[in-house]
Amino acid sequence: MNYHNKRFRVLKNSENGETSAELIFHYQQTGNIVSSAYKGGAIVEGHLLGLVNENGVINMAYHQINQHGEIKTGTCISTPIIGENGKIRLIENWQWTSGDKTKGQSILEEI
Repeated sequence: MNYHNKRFRVLKNSENGETSAELIFHYQQTGNIVSSAYKGGAIVEGHLLGLVNENGVINMAYHQINQHGEIKTGTCISTPIIGENGKIRLIENWQWTSGDKTKGQSILEEI
C-alpha cells in the first residue's frame, strides 16, 4: 500500500482525542516511511512519522500542539480498509504517551 500524496479527513474520534473533521492529513511516503504535517480544529501544529508494513498497516508516533498551548504525544496503529468506492478508510487505535495516557480510536477516510 502506498500512501504518498493521499489526503485523509477524520470521520470519527474518541472524546479524549483532539483531531476533528476540520483537520486534513496529507501523507507523504518514501519506501516504507510515512509522514504528515497537520493542523486544523484544535490542533495548531502536528507531525506524525510511521512505518508501513506489507499489509498497509502504519505503526506511527505523533506529536502536536493544541490550541491551549499544550504539547501532546502519542502512538497509533492505523489499519487500512478499502471501501467499495476504492477509497482507503483508516481504523486508528491510539494512545497518548503524555498527559493522562488514555487510549482511543479514530476513523479517517481518504478524500
